Amino acid sequence: MADLGTVALLVAAAAALYGILTSVLGAARQNPVLIRSGRHAALSVTALMVVAAAVLIYSFVTHDYSVQYVAEHSSREMSLPLTIASFYSGQEGSLLYWATMLSIYTGVVVWQNWRKNLALMPYVTAILLSIETFFLLMLNFVSNPFVRLPFTAPDGLGLNPLLEDPGMLMHPPVLLGGYMSWSVPFAFAMAALITGQLGTEWIRSTRKYALFAWAVLGMGNLLGMWWAYHVLGWGGYWGWDPVENAALMPWLVGTAYVHSVMIQERRGMLKVWNLALIIITFNLSIFGTFIVRSGVLSSVHSFAESSLGPYFFSFLALSLVFSLGWLFYRMPELRGEHEFESALSREASFLLNNLILLGIVFATFWGSIFPLVTEALKGVKLTVGPPFFDRVDGPLFLVLIALMGIGPLMPWRRASTSTLQRNFGIPVAVAIFATAGLLIVGVRLAPALLALFLCTFVLATTVQEFVWGTRVRIRAGQNPVVAFVNLVRSNRRRYGGYVVHIGIILIAIAVTGSQFYQLENNTALKPGQTMTIGRYDLTMGQLHEAAFPGYRQVWVDLSVRRDGQLAGTILPAKQFHTNFESEPNSKVALMTTPLDDLYVVLAGWQADGTANLFVFVNPLVVWLWVGGLVLLVGALITMWPEAEVVRVPVSRQVREGARVEVG
Repeated sequence: MADLGTVALLVAAAAALYGILTSVLGAARQNPVLIRSGRHAALSVTALMVVAAAVLIYSFVTHDYSVQYVAEHSSREMSLPLTIASFYSGQEGSLLYWATMLSIYTGVVVWQNWRKNLALMPYVTAILLSIETFFLLMLNFVSNPFVRLPFTAPDGLGLNPLLEDPGMLMHPPVLLGGYMSWSVPFAFAMAALITGQLGTEWIRSTRKYALFAWAVLGMGNLLGMWWAYHVLGWGGYWGWDPVENAALMPWLVGTAYVHSVMIQERRGMLKVWNLALIIITFNLSIFGTFIVRSGVLSSVHSFAESSLGPYFFSFLALSLVFSLGWLFYRMPELRGEHEFESALSREASFLLNNLILLGIVFATFWGSIFPLVTEALKGVKLTVGPPFFDRVDGPLFLVLIALMGIGPLMPWRRASTSTLQRNFGIPVAVAIFATAGLLIVGVRLAPALLALFLCTFVLATTVQEFVWGTRVRIRAGQNPVVAFVNLVRSNRRRYGGYVVHIGIILIAIAVTGSQFYQLENNTALKPGQTMTIGRYDLTMGQLHEAAFPGYRQVWVDLSVRRDGQLAGTILPAKQFHTNFESEPNSKVALMTTPLDDLYVVLAGWQADGTANLFVFVNPLVVWLWVGGLVLLVGALITMWPEAEVVRVPVSRQVREGARVEVG
């Protein structure tokens, strides 16, 4: 079976190269036979990559320890889901996963655009196959997952204990899928540049592909935060680690793109800007993969240093030269159709939103590569820690939150004084009253108050948008529930975006609470002793130790009282896995409420039964995950096919005070 996988990868590489050649030649010569042949080559690559991936999964499931990759990343004691997840747990498998998902996505794109975008599609196919070829070259000649051992091992080494977690089933495949998904909008953008078709056709063709990539990468980041929170045992969910930063940056630039592209669609502006954003997003996705695979930056998330770094760097450099070269070549043809008419307009707020996002990306990028810069200049790696990112990116994120509320309230082209007063009056008043309430209940830190003021303002603006639109439909004779549903259905892109904003605000509220009001206590307890932290009292029972199949576990039982009432028992533990005895992993004990999380880590123990504990109370963290789900719902709404719009007469909308989208 391993030989079949090797052959599938080799033939896939040959088919991809053939598809690139025939697609480009077919487009240049306007030869439909060659174009069709290139399309068939792309579909053949899809089939071959599925075969290769299936072979590797089969090798894991059947415990074929004659395959080196299988022996190094699985064992007979692992559950079936984790055994299958071992497919992408190492370098070779994750590259195969990336390439396989790209081939499947390429097949979907080719199939969906079989009879449309006829001028763009040959080049789209060629670009996607070029990206696929790079990964196939790596898989065939540098990092092959089907390399055999000279013997068949009786058992494998198993996964790193940190990976033996439900998060392994979700975070890596979703994050890698998010990286991969930006290849499609990039391919369409490059096809538009190559063919000179620089209108909005390529944007309309890729809108749902871009939203899909944005949503998947965003969920990959959130799942990574959730995994780090309940596995790593340091009390937090985001540490500004280089690999975390590498995953955040393309999502931020992609966020800028999905906002600014609306200006081009509506006003014919920012054509160069939007192409540049897609180019940056895709190349940052490759950079993220490069950081994980190369080992050039120290990270708890990266693989060991390998030989892949130079190859990824070369591909990244080639991609930038190719894409930016075409952008500069077409620059004279990318003039905007209109100019900004006022700083008080939706166009201006969107552009400022973009600039803030790119400012955050630049600061994050600089902080991430700073060790490489200092090593090159001074011969020693100097790193910047979370305080740098908090101080630089934190204020920028606050401005970004403010713009989330301001943008939807601004009209296109220019705003009048009366429009500003009508649109901003209620949200600002709500935010002021909410802030006064926070002061009354004891919130005193100025940064936290400012952040929560802005969050309340944005929530109020979003609710106002839904209320105004629903009220118009109620006055037209619809009941409130039907009116609300029809409002969302009438413009899923707009109102789905508002739902996304609500999700992001919930995340911002959770971050504010947990960052400014986290409680921490490192303590040692003997059996029967009690400690107090915040509204929690923890009483230690006994220290326990037992052996289980594949690992040994030490844990302590803690009785928890919350606000004086018995809340239950939690069991923080350490596990020592076979083959990884020197690398025990923590089993964090979590007790979650809408107000806060009690988070306890067993740090160590002594012969007399004393337990050393790290105890945290993290306010509002649950809203981080709720916000992520709301964000996903909003993204799904925006991607759902548009229903036929039931229009309300404009005159009635104006009479009822609703702001009308015309055009």
